[in-house]
Amino acid sequence: MARGLSRRRFLKNCAGFGAGLLAACSRLPLSDSSKPRVVVVGGGFAGATAAKYLKILDGAIHVSLIVPEAGYITCPASNWLFAGLGDMARLTVDYRSLQSRYGVAVVADSAKALDLSGKRVHLQSGEVRSYDRLILAPGIDFRWDTIAGYDAAAAEHFPHAWRAGPQTLTLLRQLQAMPDGGVVLIAVPADPYRCPPGPYERASMMAYWLKQYKPRAKILILDAKRSFSKQALFEAGWAKHYGYGTPQSLIEWHSLADNPLLELHADSKTLVSEFGDRFSGDVLNIIPPQTAGSLALQSGLADAGGWCPVRPATAQSRFDDFVHVIGDAANYAPIPKSAFAANSAAKACVLAVVSLLREQPLAEAHWLNTCYSLVAPEHGISVAGVYKADSGGTISPVAGAGGVSVAKDAEAERAEAEYAQIVYRNLVADSFV
Repeated sequence: MARGLSRRRFLKNCAGFGAGLLAACSRLPLSDSSKPRVVVVGGGFAGATAAKYLKILDGAIHVSLIVPEAGYITCPASNWLFAGLGDMARLTVDYRSLQSRYGVAVVADSAKALDLSGKRVHLQSGEVRSYDRLILAPGIDFRWDTIAGYDAAAAEHFPHAWRAGPQTLTLLRQLQAMPDGGVVLIAVPADPYRCPPGPYERASMMAYWLKQYKPRAKILILDAKRSFSKQALFEAGWAKHYGYGTPQSLIEWHSLADNPLLELHADSKTLVSEFGDRFSGDVLNIIPPQTAGSLALQSGLADAGGWCPVRPATAQSRFDDFVHVIGDAANYAPIPKSAFAANSAAKACVLAVVSLLREQPLAEAHWLNTCYSLVAPEHGISVAGVYKADSGGTISPVAGAGGVSVAKDAEAERAEAEYAQIVYRNLVADSFV
């Protein structure tokens, strides 16, 4: 991380952000008995955080959280399974604390449609929930029109595993069953997509396991970009642990920015590029381009790029003032699409929602992001940033705040790996507990 903001100070500031919300709560007058209704759709880091902090800020607000399942599997830390670290049970959280401790009405159902003019959410069960404000956190969906032969059905055999869950386990089993000397292909989309450093951490974790059990194997990263998040730090770690840059390297990175992948030949497990280059492997991890979740698309809340434009200060949709969009579905560029950023944006959003419901002045919004990645179990790297918006709604980094890890020594790398575990646990607790 840059010298302008020490690791300890940044983590302290992150913890202080939630404390600041509680302090703000004590300064706000109690609501009247009319009980405004806020419906939150989506139970990931953004939606869960929003529901929790709405009740913390104003217990008089009736908050409904619509979630499709009783539990949620976190994408953060799911890559660690490929190195033999942890299991799916440790990644699974639920919403019981949100209901029992904070009074959130958790509804295990899926949102089928939004009636924006009537301010109603139609659920799969037939139930209808009315709202004064809607917070939409639908996550991501996938574009299946970029690689011929790769669709949702093909993804069951060539998993993206970009939603943690069954596909994560499928990909793990395929890796473990691959012969020594086999090849893993990881196809990475162009920006923007969920968790920019995620594919490279995944390659790192796979390489760590392969180095021990299948040392003649190789991972080919086929990247639609010319560069990637934390590239210098990843490549230095790969060189240290996996022979990167040598003929014996476990990892190869190939930029296909000018030669995109266009076809999947499933029978031969081969990806074909625009110029006819063929890449064959034993395990194919194809991460497709992404959009906002389908509910946002079908409700007309996304733009031509597939993401939801918002007014940053309030997270209000550019298409509907009574809908606030947060999490990966929203366009907060240049803030990356990360779980930490989703948690931060949710807190800023609920401050705005409470102020709007009370017809009070809006506070100035700021956002935090940090993202830790493991190159090896005892080698962590990170990037962090603080962001603000100008009067025109343009978001930019705060100068001198944040930065990336400074490559030092093994002790610093171990400390970063420890921070990765701590930040993950704290983020889960802050969002779901």
